[in-house]
Amino acid sequence: MDQQIWFSIKLSLLVSAISTLFVAVIGGALAYLLATREFRGKIALEVLITLPLILPPTVTGYYLIMIFGRNGYLGKLLYELANWNIMFTWQAAVLASFIISLPLMVRTTQAAIASVDITMRDSATMLGYSEWQTAIKVVIPLAKKGILAGIVLAFGRAMGEFGATLMVAGNIPGRTSTMPLAIYSYAVGGDWEKAHLLVLLLTITSGVFLFLARQYEIKGDKQ
Repeated sequence: MDQQIWFSIKLSLLVSAISTLFVAVIGGALAYLLATREFRGKIALEVLITLPLILPPTVTGYYLIMIFGRNGYLGKLLYELANWNIMFTWQAAVLASFIISLPLMVRTTQAAIASVDITMRDSATMLGYSEWQTAIKVVIPLAKKGILAGIVLAFGRAMGEFGATLMVAGNIPGRTSTMPLAIYSYAVGGDWEKAHLLVLLLTITSGVFLFLARQYEIKGDKQ
């Protein structure tokens, strides 16, 4: 394996790890909110979070450009305040992976939290636990298998992200070329040996993460 392949592997791991960290924190909080609260606009929020699962990744990437591009709604403000444009950087790949993998975390974790017996939460409240203490000491431990399954699925999805990443980060060798983007470049260039190698690595990695996620789901169902 040459330097470019190693770079793509390391970048994919870095991007997936950072995006999954944000997904775990933000997605976990959103999932808890959606699973334990009823409020106006809840369905709209669920639809908004889930949309990246339905939309073509290139469409999601287009929306990200509209928001975070140099002339985008937030991108313009970011450039004026910090003189920094996130487009065509590895951070943009993190952003794309976060948006694409967030729905998997939220949907899986929401279902796991919603499955916790409501009497357990009520009992904790009667014992004087605060909302935060109930979540940390009661709900999360009981739903941890489903939460871990969501995290694993989010990481695996981030590893395979292509379309939105290509739109916002580009395919710049040595800078933003993740494994899926490198596979595309090698295939277009006719370098099938390197393309086959990365395809095999990504397939094995994805299979392992799917297996782990399914194991966590089964263990969660048995609790």
